[in-house]
Amino acid sequence: MHDFDILRWVTGREVVEVYATGSDGGLTAFRDAGDVSTAAALLTLDDGTTVTSTATRRNGAGYDVRMELAGELDQLAVGLDDRTPITSAEPDGPPAPAKPWPGFLERFAPAYEAELDAFVRVVRGELANPCDGREALHALRVAEACERSRAERRPVRLTEIAGG
Repeated sequence: MHDFDILRWVTGREVVEVYATGSDGGLTAFRDAGDVSTAAALLTLDDGTTVTSTATRRNGAGYDVRMELAGELDQLAVGLDDRTPITSAEPDGPPAPAKPWPGFLERFAPAYEAELDAFVRVVRGELANPCDGREALHALRVAEACERSRAERRPVRLTEIAGG
């Protein structure tokens, strides 16, 4: 859901339709729960922009999360650093990182600390709540649409999901 939350924040656009698929070739716990270990979603934004989102529950090379933006003038990546667990297939490409991120706690510790600080400041009345819940509801609705799409093997419009 965080990917859907950040997508809305970065683009300022709303997701209007999703098509999602996944596979359960990983740990049997996900399959037993009716869930998937690897997933991909094609999302359409309200201005027609197409977004792809991919996820896997386990990356043996290390924890990886990033956003890539491809446009007419340039291509940018957010989240790349010397610990991103990517290995080039090219013989002369960059090698795998010596110390990849082991998990999300290590990767996002400063962000979690900032969130906790903001939460405490909101509770104390020192800061207005920057996230009133509508963002979370929207991300949840996108995730629900993805799950319905995966289960029913069809595109799902956000208007089909309650709460909008």
